[in-house]
Amino acid sequence: MAGVTKLTIKGFKSIRELRDFELRDLNVLIGANGAGKSNFIGLFRMLAEIFAGRLQLYVQQQGGPDALMHFSRKATDAIHVELAFGELDSYMFELVPTNDNRLVILREQVGFSDQSRLPKLGWSSGGGPESALSNTNSPIHNVDLTSVLEGTRVYHFHDTGEKAKVKQPHALNDTLRLKADGANLAAYLHMLKIEHSDSYRQIVDTVRLVAPFFDDFVFRSDSASKIQLEWTERGDPDTPFTAHALSDGTLRFICLSTLLLQPWDRMPATILIDEPELGLHPYAINLLADLLKRASEQKQLIVSTQSVELLNRMEPEDVIVVDRKDNASTFHRLDATQLHDWLDDYSLGDLWKQNVLGGRPA
Repeated sequence: MAGVTKLTIKGFKSIRELRDFELRDLNVLIGANGAGKSNFIGLFRMLAEIFAGRLQLYVQQQGGPDALMHFSRKATDAIHVELAFGELDSYMFELVPTNDNRLVILREQVGFSDQSRLPKLGWSSGGGPESALSNTNSPIHNVDLTSVLEGTRVYHFHDTGEKAKVKQPHALNDTLRLKADGANLAAYLHMLKIEHSDSYRQIVDTVRLVAPFFDDFVFRSDSASKIQLEWTERGDPDTPFTAHALSDGTLRFICLSTLLLQPWDRMPATILIDEPELGLHPYAINLLADLLKRASEQKQLIVSTQSVELLNRMEPEDVIVVDRKDNASTFHRLDATQLHDWLDDYSLGDLWKQNVLGGRPA
């Protein structure tokens, strides 16, 4: 089953209505602060919580139903989402608020393309506080769809402060998948070095391009089977440093390189990253663009950015411009044919700065 090929969103945060919007293998969202880029990515984060059976916890952590509904329940009756995977496979759910400050699933529905499941086309669940999708006894249970949703992951490597999880010791065997905040980075890199040496070497070589002083990672576990991110400088292989000695940008680039250069069979099917360029040097952003393009050859990527350098490395069809009009987010994909004359003399970044593309503060 393909990644998300088309989606409809109604009533979610700043997104009043987005109907039958098509997604490609690489989708780069640009727009002003507050336009709705993060809300678009946030929908997929909510989807992951729904699939995991944590909808009620997620709603309360986000501030209740009114924080998730477009201008609260006073203006919006329900959050409605439809996702298409390929031509026929689909998933729809509708959330409504309750008087006790919850969001419950009014209904959810799946559609199957597999001929063996034709009798189940359009089966739906009556709803409840949590999704019935992953319940094997539910009429809407679908192994293929479950696999796709489980393989949709939102990554956020912004926290690189003194107490960031990526800098702390963690379990050596925590290697099932790279965590969304890089909390198990050292254990994951250690696993890659042992089991996927080619990918590990590619990660190290790529990090060296951005940080020429970097030599290699050091892996040591204590008696409690804990491991912490350590590394050495070129010319001094006997003195290990912890992640605290890395700049924020270097540490984020290590996380991004690990995510985008891990083996294909370990990489999520759909990867979402919110502003990956944060703290990166323009040269590192150019390398990041190459990594994103490479990953999109095999996987689906959805990325939001404020970086002109990153935009300059993209094709027009990969770019989605997000604007805010009449207190609602709007989305449109660039068309290379409409920009043909402009692109003879200007880059996409130039056109963005000159407000030819939109996506600027109004």
